[in-house]
Amino acid sequence: MAQTIVGLNDPKAVNKFSGYLAVDVGRESYFNKKFMGKGENAKTPLQMLPHLESDSGEQISFDLSLQLSGQPVEGDETQEGTEEDLKFYTDSVYIDQMRGGVNGGGRMSRKRTLHDLRQVARKRQSEWWSRVFDELFFMYLSGGRGDNGDYIFPSDYAGFANNGFAAPDANHHLYGGSANSKSTMTSSDTFDLTLIDKAVTRATMMGGGTQEVPQIQPIKINGEDHYVIVMNPWQEYDLRTNTNQGQWLDIQKAAAGAEGRNSPIFKGSLGMYNNVVLHKHKAVTRYNDYGSGGDVGAARALFLGTQAGVVAFGSPGSGLRFDWHEESRDNGNQVVISTYSIFGIKKTQFNGTDFGVMSLDTAAADPTA
Repeated sequence: MAQTIVGLNDPKAVNKFSGYLAVDVGRESYFNKKFMGKGENAKTPLQMLPHLESDSGEQISFDLSLQLSGQPVEGDETQEGTEEDLKFYTDSVYIDQMRGGVNGGGRMSRKRTLHDLRQVARKRQSEWWSRVFDELFFMYLSGGRGDNGDYIFPSDYAGFANNGFAAPDANHHLYGGSANSKSTMTSSDTFDLTLIDKAVTRATMMGGGTQEVPQIQPIKINGEDHYVIVMNPWQEYDLRTNTNQGQWLDIQKAAAGAEGRNSPIFKGSLGMYNNVVLHKHKAVTRYNDYGSGGDVGAARALFLGTQAGVVAFGSPGSGLRFDWHEESRDNGNQVVISTYSIFGIKKTQFNGTDFGVMSLDTAAADPTA
């Protein structure tokens, strides 16, 4: 029976699988499917900036306009000369190329058609890219690589595309229990509802007004203000098993209303407390050197509002966010499929201050160990 074979780097295959890859990554990436919106006006923790998808360039700058703080003019007092200037803080994100690939092996190793190989490569590459993006988002929002042993990125990784990691500033950094720093943390300073209450209070009272300090803006869901916390599963265990009065066992988890459940932010959540939607993910950054002796394990949960981070894409030339390339090696014996994307990720900071994210560090240990 005759069989149609689409050859290496056939434009039909390149465009088709580049598009499939972009869709798959969007569906599988944790941050993409739950917390990302398009444009600077998106009321989501992550904002995707499309400026360079069709234009040339390697950097996008974006602004924050501060609230007016001037005193009003009363009665017949002269207003001329009292007008206030508009104040802006600016941040920027660079983009660069990142690539990955798979080698289908030799003819005798593959024992499959080129079309099957493309399907398998697409699935594995979409999983890999989703993991790459999620790990990058966790590292950038946390301000460091952490000590996670299962990351794709090496332990000394410091950032991508000239966008370095930025450690949380003091106003956007809270600790569990009675700890107030990395060195004062003990194994009993675990994650609890009290820390969530502190984070909400800090976010509500910090900045805004005449202080010229950016305030964490809540996420709008059906017209209501919410924040999001993403914690490590070990932190979730400490939260759930805390039997002290006023902790997990003594509260009724607020369920999202019928409309709220339609929001991706609510899907798969642990519930809601104090208008904070609770999530968990194993890639939350962990550390093994907290405490006075540097021997306390810890994790950094992320308290998220609007515009905690940004991601910008630049088209690799195909008009899509990913490109697909096939080539033969070893005199045509091996088929190699590589994919690449041009993008940049950054935690949003204005005037050297974190904008939409707060780091919540607590002791965290494997409860099954």
